[in-house]
Amino acid sequence: MKTYLKLASLLLALGLALPAAAMTLNEAMSALGTAKSAGLLGEKPDGYLGVVESRGDAEEIASQINQARRAEYHRVAKQNGVSVGDVEAIAGKKAIEKTPPGQIIQLNGNWVRK
Repeated sequence: MKTYLKLASLLLALGLALPAAAMTLNEAMSALGTAKSAGLLGEKPDGYLGVVESRGDAEEIASQINQARRAEYHRVAKQNGVSVGDVEAIAGKKAIEKTPPGQIIQLNGNWVRK
């Protein structure tokens, strides 16, 4: 019975800690510039961020921002009567063009410094 109570307490504590540890979209947006400058994240031709080096919060930042981008691409596609794939491709092209020199982009499936 003691083991059961300890296990239940541990699971409850973890369950309460996980939502607090999740990064918000605003936090991800604030951290994006630093993560891209550090070479942790890069822009991909499909309009999404890719994780170049999985350190710190890189994966969580990419996940939060990609989720928001995906929703926006779907909204724009529906509004304009075009495919989501077309919107993603245009967004990816623009994001790569806007990426400052020294940051990472994906070309032909490879990460390169622009």
